[in-house]
Amino acid sequence: MKWRIAALVNGFKDATAYRVEFLFEVLGSAFVPAAIQWVLWYAMFKIGGANEIAGMGYSDMIRYTMVSLLFTQVRGGDHDFELQEMIRSGQLSNYILRPVGLVEFVYIRGMAPKLLIAGMALAVGSVAGMFFGISPGRLLGAMVMAFIGNVIHYQIGAALATTAFIWEEAFSFLMVKNMLVSLLSGELLPLSLFPKNMQWIWQSTPFYLYVYGPVQYSLGHWSHAYFFQQLAWSGVWLVIGWVLIRASWGLGMRRYLSLGG
Repeated sequence: MKWRIAALVNGFKDATAYRVEFLFEVLGSAFVPAAIQWVLWYAMFKIGGANEIAGMGYSDMIRYTMVSLLFTQVRGGDHDFELQEMIRSGQLSNYILRPVGLVEFVYIRGMAPKLLIAGMALAVGSVAGMFFGISPGRLLGAMVMAFIGNVIHYQIGAALATTAFIWEEAFSFLMVKNMLVSLLSGELLPLSLFPKNMQWIWQSTPFYLYVYGPVQYSLGHWSHAYFFQQLAWSGVWLVIGWVLIRASWGLGMRRYLSLGG
Protein backbone atom coordinates (compact mmCIF):
# COMPACT_ATOMS: atom_id res chain seq x y z
CA MET A 1 0.00 0.00 0.00
CA LYS A 2 2.83 2.38 0.89
CA TRP A 3 4.59 1.87 -2.43
CA ARG A 4 1.37 2.67 -4.27
CA ILE A 5 0.96 5.93 -2.35
CA ALA A 6 4.61 6.76 -3.00
CA ALA A 7 4.16 6.04 -6.71
CA LEU A 8 1.10 8.29 -6.85
CA VAL A 9 2.94 11.11 -5.04
CA ASN A 10 5.95 10.80 -7.36
CA GLY A 11 3.67 10.72 -10.39
CA PHE A 12 1.88 13.84 -9.18
CA LYS A 13 5.20 15.61 -8.63
CA ASP A 14 6.44 14.67 -12.11
CA ALA A 15 3.19 15.82 -13.73
CA THR A 16 3.26 19.10 -11.81
CA ALA A 17 6.90 19.70 -12.73
CA TYR A 18 6.11 19.05 -16.41
CA ARG A 19 3.17 21.47 -16.36
CA VAL A 20 5.21 24.18 -14.65
CA GLU A 21 8.09 23.68 -17.09
CA PHE A 22 5.69 23.83 -20.04
CA LEU A 23 4.06 27.00 -18.69
CA PHE A 24 7.37 28.79 -18.12
CA GLU A 25 8.61 27.74 -21.55
CA VAL A 26 5.52 29.21 -23.22
CA LEU A 27 5.53 32.40 -21.16
CA GLY A 28 9.26 32.93 -21.57
CA SER A 29 9.30 32.43 -25.33
CA ALA A 30 6.27 34.69 -25.72
CA PHE A 31 6.78 37.61 -23.38
CA VAL A 32 10.56 38.10 -23.60
CA PRO A 33 10.43 38.99 -27.34
CA ALA A 34 7.33 41.13 -26.66
CA ALA A 35 9.17 43.03 -23.95
CA ILE A 36 12.09 43.66 -26.31
CA GLN A 37 9.67 44.97 -28.95
CA TRP A 38 7.99 47.24 -26.41
CA VAL A 39 11.37 48.74 -25.48
CA LEU A 40 12.10 49.29 -29.18
CA TRP A 41 8.75 51.00 -29.85
CA TYR A 42 9.13 53.12 -26.70
CA ALA A 43 12.60 54.24 -27.77
CA MET A 44 11.47 55.11 -31.29
CA PHE A 45 8.23 56.89 -30.44
CA LYS A 46 8.52 58.22 -26.90
CA ILE A 47 12.23 58.95 -26.74
CA GLY A 48 13.00 59.39 -30.44
CA GLY A 49 9.91 61.51 -31.02
CA ALA A 50 8.61 59.61 -34.05
CA ASN A 51 4.90 60.04 -34.71
CA GLU A 52 4.38 57.37 -37.34
CA ILE A 53 6.45 54.68 -39.06
CA ALA A 54 5.14 52.97 -42.21
CA GLY A 55 1.66 54.24 -41.37
CA MET A 56 1.76 52.81 -37.83
CA GLY A 57 1.79 54.85 -34.63
CA TYR A 58 2.89 53.85 -31.14
CA SER A 59 -0.49 52.40 -30.18
CA ASP A 60 -0.62 50.46 -33.47
CA MET A 61 2.77 48.90 -32.77
CA ILE A 62 1.76 47.91 -29.24
CA ARG A 63 -1.51 46.38 -30.49
CA TYR A 64 0.38 44.44 -33.16
CA THR A 65 2.89 43.14 -30.60
CA MET A 66 0.22 42.08 -28.11
CA VAL A 67 -2.00 40.35 -30.68
CA SER A 68 1.00 38.63 -32.29
CA LEU A 69 1.57 36.84 -28.97
CA LEU A 70 -1.54 34.79 -29.71
CA PHE A 71 0.02 33.33 -32.84
CA THR A 72 3.80 33.23 -32.35
CA GLN A 73 3.51 30.20 -30.07
CA VAL A 74 1.29 28.33 -32.53
CA ARG A 75 3.75 28.43 -35.37
CA GLY A 76 6.88 26.31 -35.43
CA GLY A 77 7.95 23.29 -33.45
CA ASP A 78 10.99 21.01 -33.32
CA HIS A 79 9.55 18.02 -35.19
CA ASP A 80 11.80 18.64 -38.20
CA PHE A 81 14.86 18.51 -35.93
CA GLU A 82 13.55 15.19 -34.64
CA LEU A 83 13.34 13.87 -38.19
CA GLN A 84 16.89 14.88 -39.09
CA GLU A 85 18.19 13.31 -35.88
CA MET A 86 16.39 10.06 -36.75
CA ILE A 87 18.13 10.04 -40.11
CA ARG A 88 21.54 11.03 -38.72
CA SER A 89 21.54 8.51 -35.87
CA GLY A 90 19.95 5.63 -37.79
CA GLN A 91 16.79 5.58 -35.64
CA LEU A 92 14.87 5.84 -38.91
CA SER A 93 15.34 2.07 -39.30
CA ASN A 94 12.96 1.47 -36.39
CA TYR A 95 10.10 3.07 -38.33
CA ILE A 96 10.68 1.96 -41.92
CA LEU A 97 8.74 -1.32 -41.63
CA ARG A 98 5.87 0.11 -39.57
CA PRO A 99 2.54 0.61 -41.38
CA VAL A 100 2.62 4.37 -40.89
CA GLY A 101 4.02 7.36 -42.76
CA LEU A 102 6.98 8.57 -40.69
CA VAL A 103 6.64 12.26 -41.58
CA GLU A 104 2.95 12.30 -40.71
CA PHE A 105 3.49 10.16 -37.61
CA VAL A 106 6.12 12.50 -36.10
CA TYR A 107 3.90 15.54 -36.67
CA ILE A 108 0.72 14.00 -35.27
CA ARG A 109 2.59 12.61 -32.25
CA GLY A 110 3.93 16.05 -31.36
CA MET A 111 0.98 18.28 -32.23
CA ALA A 112 -0.82 18.01 -28.86
CA PRO A 113 1.12 20.89 -27.23
CA LYS A 114 0.37 23.16 -30.20
CA LEU A 115 -3.32 22.32 -30.05
CA LEU A 116 -3.30 23.15 -26.34
CA ILE A 117 -1.48 26.44 -26.96
CA ALA A 118 -3.87 27.32 -29.80
CA GLY A 119 -6.84 26.67 -27.53
CA MET A 120 -5.34 28.74 -24.72
CA ALA A 121 -4.48 31.59 -27.09
CA LEU A 122 -7.98 31.53 -28.55
CA ALA A 123 -9.55 31.66 -25.07
CA VAL A 124 -7.29 34.49 -23.88
CA GLY A 125 -7.76 36.38 -27.14
CA SER A 126 -11.55 36.07 -26.95
CA VAL A 127 -11.59 37.52 -23.44
CA ALA A 128 -9.13 40.30 -24.27
CA GLY A 129 -10.95 41.00 -27.53
CA MET A 130 -14.02 42.14 -25.61
CA PHE A 131 -11.96 45.06 -24.25
CA PHE A 132 -9.97 45.82 -27.40
CA GLY A 133 -12.71 45.39 -29.99
CA ILE A 134 -11.42 42.20 -31.63
CA SER A 135 -14.14 40.12 -33.24
CA PRO A 136 -14.30 36.49 -32.00
CA GLY A 137 -15.09 35.39 -35.55
CA ARG A 138 -12.01 37.12 -36.93
CA LEU A 139 -9.90 35.67 -34.12
CA LEU A 140 -11.11 32.15 -34.88
CA GLY A 141 -10.39 32.56 -38.59
CA ALA A 142 -6.94 33.95 -37.79
CA MET A 143 -6.20 30.98 -35.54
CA VAL A 144 -7.18 28.59 -38.36
CA MET A 145 -4.73 30.38 -40.65
CA ALA A 146 -2.01 30.25 -37.99
CA PHE A 147 -2.48 26.49 -37.53
CA ILE A 148 -2.35 25.93 -41.29
CA GLY A 149 0.89 27.91 -41.15
CA ASN A 150 2.15 25.49 -38.51
CA VAL A 151 1.55 22.59 -40.91
CA ILE A 152 3.31 24.41 -43.77
CA HIS A 153 6.22 25.22 -41.47
CA TYR A 154 6.58 21.54 -40.62
CA GLN A 155 6.36 20.49 -44.26
CA ILE A 156 9.21 22.81 -45.22
CA GLY A 157 11.25 21.62 -42.24
CA ALA A 158 10.56 17.96 -43.03
CA ALA A 159 11.76 18.47 -46.60
CA LEU A 160 14.92 20.24 -45.38
CA ALA A 161 15.54 17.46 -42.84
CA THR A 162 16.24 15.07 -45.72
CA THR A 163 19.59 16.83 -46.26
CA ALA A 164 20.67 14.58 -43.36
CA PHE A 165 20.71 11.72 -45.88
CA ILE A 166 23.64 13.53 -47.53
CA TRP A 167 25.19 15.69 -44.82
CA GLU A 168 25.46 14.68 -41.18
CA GLU A 169 25.19 18.23 -39.80
CA ALA A 170 21.91 19.02 -41.55
CA PHE A 171 20.47 20.74 -38.47
CA SER A 172 22.24 23.95 -39.60
CA PHE A 173 19.82 24.18 -42.54
CA LEU A 174 16.93 23.99 -40.10
CA MET A 175 18.47 26.66 -37.87
CA VAL A 176 18.83 29.03 -40.82
CA LYS A 177 15.24 28.28 -41.79
CA ASN A 178 14.02 29.15 -38.29
CA MET A 179 15.92 32.46 -38.33
CA LEU A 180 14.40 33.40 -41.68
CA VAL A 181 10.95 32.43 -40.44
CA SER A 182 11.32 34.62 -37.34
CA LEU A 183 12.00 37.61 -39.58
CA LEU A 184 9.67 36.91 -42.50
CA SER A 185 6.69 35.66 -40.48
CA GLY A 186 6.16 39.00 -38.76
CA GLU A 187 7.10 37.61 -35.37
CA LEU A 188 9.93 40.08 -34.75
CA LEU A 189 8.57 43.11 -36.65
CA PRO A 190 5.43 43.98 -38.63
CA LEU A 191 6.16 43.12 -42.26
CA SER A 192 4.72 46.49 -43.33
CA LEU A 193 8.00 48.00 -42.09
CA PHE A 194 9.80 46.43 -45.05
CA PRO A 195 10.66 49.02 -47.76
CA LYS A 196 8.16 49.02 -50.62
CA ASN A 197 10.70 47.66 -53.08
CA MET A 198 11.56 44.75 -50.75
CA GLN A 199 8.09 43.58 -49.75
CA TRP A 200 8.13 41.03 -52.55
CA ILE A 201 10.57 39.03 -50.40
CA TRP A 202 8.06 38.11 -47.69
CA GLN A 203 5.13 38.07 -50.10
CA SER A 204 6.80 35.31 -52.14
CA THR A 205 7.04 32.97 -49.13
CA PRO A 206 4.32 31.31 -47.03
CA PHE A 207 5.91 32.59 -43.81
CA TYR A 208 3.65 35.65 -43.49
CA LEU A 209 0.71 33.27 -43.04
CA TYR A 210 2.16 32.19 -39.68
CA VAL A 211 1.91 35.44 -37.69
CA TYR A 212 1.56 38.60 -39.78
CA GLY A 213 -1.50 37.43 -41.70
CA PRO A 214 -3.45 36.25 -38.63
CA VAL A 215 -2.63 39.51 -36.81
CA GLN A 216 -3.76 41.65 -39.75
CA TYR A 217 -7.05 39.80 -40.00
CA SER A 218 -7.64 39.86 -36.25
CA LEU A 219 -7.14 43.63 -36.12
CA GLY A 220 -9.48 44.19 -39.06
CA HIS A 221 -6.77 45.33 -41.48
CA TRP A 222 -7.69 42.58 -43.93
CA SER A 223 -11.15 42.35 -45.42
CA HIS A 224 -13.00 39.03 -45.29
CA ALA A 225 -12.55 38.64 -49.05
CA TYR A 226 -8.80 39.20 -48.86
CA PHE A 227 -8.52 36.82 -45.91
CA PHE A 228 -10.23 34.00 -47.81
CA GLN A 229 -7.99 34.73 -50.78
CA GLN A 230 -4.95 34.29 -48.54
CA LEU A 231 -6.51 31.17 -47.03
CA ALA A 232 -6.79 29.75 -50.54
CA TRP A 233 -3.10 30.53 -51.06
CA SER A 234 -2.32 28.65 -47.87
CA GLY A 235 -4.03 25.63 -49.43
CA VAL A 236 -1.75 25.99 -52.46
CA TRP A 237 1.28 26.10 -50.17
CA LEU A 238 0.06 22.93 -48.42
CA VAL A 239 0.02 21.13 -51.75
CA ILE A 240 3.49 22.45 -52.61
CA GLY A 241 4.74 21.28 -49.21
CA TRP A 242 3.26 17.82 -49.75
CA VAL A 243 5.01 17.56 -53.14
CA LEU A 244 8.31 18.69 -51.59
CA ILE A 245 8.06 16.02 -48.90
CA ARG A 246 7.25 13.24 -51.35
CA ALA A 247 10.09 14.24 -53.69
CA SER A 248 12.76 14.84 -51.02
CA TRP A 249 11.96 11.75 -48.96
CA GLY A 250 11.67 9.61 -52.06
CA LEU A 251 15.18 10.64 -53.14
CA GLY A 252 16.53 10.37 -49.60
CA MET A 253 15.27 6.85 -48.95
CA ARG A 254 17.08 5.66 -52.07
CA ARG A 255 20.35 6.73 -50.45
CA TYR A 256 19.56 5.41 -46.97
CA LEU A 257 21.36 2.28 -45.81
CA SER A 258 19.99 0.48 -42.76
CA LEU A 259 22.98 -1.38 -41.33
CA GLY A 260 23.24 -3.42 -38.17
CA GLY A 261 22.95 -6.85 -36.69
